[in-house]
Amino acid sequence: MVQKRVVLTFPQDLIEQPIIYKLVKDHDLVLNILRAQVTPEEGKMVLELEGSSDNIKEGLKYLHEKKVKIEPLAKDIKLNDKECISCGACIAVCSTGALSLDTKTAKLNFDRDKCILCGCCIPACPLRLIEIEI
Repeated sequence: MVQKRVVLTFPQDLIEQPIIYKLVKDHDLVLNILRAQVTPEEGKMVLELEGSSDNIKEGLKYLHEKKVKIEPLAKDIKLNDKECISCGACIAVCSTGALSLDTKTAKLNFDRDKCILCGCCIPACPLRLIEIEI
């Protein structure tokens, strides 16, 4: 099994079509929607695809044929840990457990593998030390 994270942008005419359903049904992919935003003009989704390499290729080909814009997930969380006072405000809003407090050192830990780039930690930081890099 292979995993791939992508950012999908759906044009207005595709917003109400069962595109994601077809990835599961027709291409045998397991999907994890990490983030989604739909407006009347466009839909954006951060999606983790899991399946065989061939199925992921075919699923991405299907999306391309449907005119869905596909970008690799190139964003990352940037944490200024030198300035961080480990107050824990960001930990309280992190639903995935990517942010935690080390009980031995009382310092903030950030596990990038658990982070889904939801951005909830950004406004939670009173010192504004967390941002999303593009």
